[in-house]
Amino acid sequence: IQTLYSALTNGSDSKKQRLDESPPSRVLHIRKLPNEVSETEVIALGLPFGKVTNILMLKGKNQAFLELGTEEAAITMVNYYTAVTPQVRNTPVFIQYSNHKELKTDSALNQRAQAVLQAVSAVQDGNSPSSDPGVLDLAPPPSPVLRIIIDNMFYPVTLDVLQQIFSKFGTVMKIITFTKNNQFQALLQFSDPVNAQQAKLSLDGQNIYNSCCTLRIDFSKLVNLNVKYNNDKSRDYTRPDLPTGDGESANKDHSLLAISPLSAAAAAAAAAGRVALSGSGVSGVLLASNLNEEVPLILRVYGDVQRVKILYNKKDSALIQLSDGNQAQLAMSHLNGQKVFGKVMRVTLSKHQTVALPREGLDDQLLTKDFSGSPLHRFKKPGSKNFQNIFPPSATLHLSNIRDGVGEDDLRLLFSNSGGTVKAFKFFQDRKMSLIQMSSVEEAIQALMDLHNYDMGGNHHLKVSFSKSTI
Repeated sequence: IQTLYSALTNGSDSKKQRLDESPPSRVLHIRKLPNEVSETEVIALGLPFGKVTNILMLKGKNQAFLELGTEEAAITMVNYYTAVTPQVRNTPVFIQYSNHKELKTDSALNQRAQAVLQAVSAVQDGNSPSSDPGVLDLAPPPSPVLRIIIDNMFYPVTLDVLQQIFSKFGTVMKIITFTKNNQFQALLQFSDPVNAQQAKLSLDGQNIYNSCCTLRIDFSKLVNLNVKYNNDKSRDYTRPDLPTGDGESANKDHSLLAISPLSAAAAAAAAAGRVALSGSGVSGVLLASNLNEEVPLILRVYGDVQRVKILYNKKDSALIQLSDGNQAQLAMSHLNGQKVFGKVMRVTLSKHQTVALPREGLDDQLLTKDFSGSPLHRFKKPGSKNFQNIFPPSATLHLSNIRDGVGEDDLRLLFSNSGGTVKAFKFFQDRKMSLIQMSSVEEAIQALMDLHNYDMGGNHHLKVSFSKSTI
């Protein structure tokens, strides 16, 4: 799975990926659209890539044909959506080249679509729509300034990353970043409100990195930003002469380290853009050392462990393969340097791309375990809620899937038996979930390893993860 960030940094590579065998055409066939979808929503898919010249909706079939002004615009659109799953109303849709070279539509049948197109292109060209305003509620964009909030921020998002993503839609003039209500936010000013509108239509709700760093975008009440300093928090691209304001050079990324629970090294890697290239370039295999045999399974908290291989000549080390490079990077940043069973664990990226299964009859067969068919994977479903509950190791654990009738005393006993001291406990309202606080992070790590997927009877397996809350 590629991400928004890598799609933009690897644009040229993705030209090689064709969604299907049809030759490029400026007419695109869009399938699996949600019911009741409007023409405007379909046109919005194409707007960032150029002029949309025709549309044909096949309502009963949940399909549409979209014609762009040039073949080049259509190719750019297909390449982009090969790397970033296109979504309409949070539903993935499929886009491929059509066999038609242009759309010949019956004007009577397609009058409404034409009216919508006229209104959209009027807004794009900055004129007032000449068609019936009842057809389309597309008021001129209120401001060239967008307010951007980033949810699920597991990796730092630098000012440069924002500039790279948003400049696809027009000239970015100024950016100011700040933290408000414990959330990373930015104000970003385009040279033209229409570009701001296209960026908002296309990027709102997208993830910058795989399954995290979700963009929430709306228009700012401000129409012009006042930037005093060019540094890692603010930038005026029209005035390279501005001072940095704090003696720091403009390209250092210190301020972001406070925002994210990443180690400094991982944050620096993320800022350099290496983290984002999930599946391509970053290996999904980790080398973990200074551990005992149970430890590799702690990595399940940060990704789906596919295979574990204990090293034959170094039994306290293991190669651990996760589903993709993002999960590996996340596990490394959260677990490297953590104390487990009294030893400080070391986790680094391996140069291996996969963990090979042993050949039949070889003596290291017992040292390699394959978990790829396990029903206990947390992250198999794209967009799973589990992606939103990934936190660094902490003394407080979140328990879910608690069986009816199991009370606080039962759970306190269960967790103190794993060798720790329970400091505090709190049930959620429905008593299917709770928080439990151990006396140290190390005890919580051990309890999680012992008790995640613990069978409570009646096919209820307890789910344990680290919490960002305290009791």
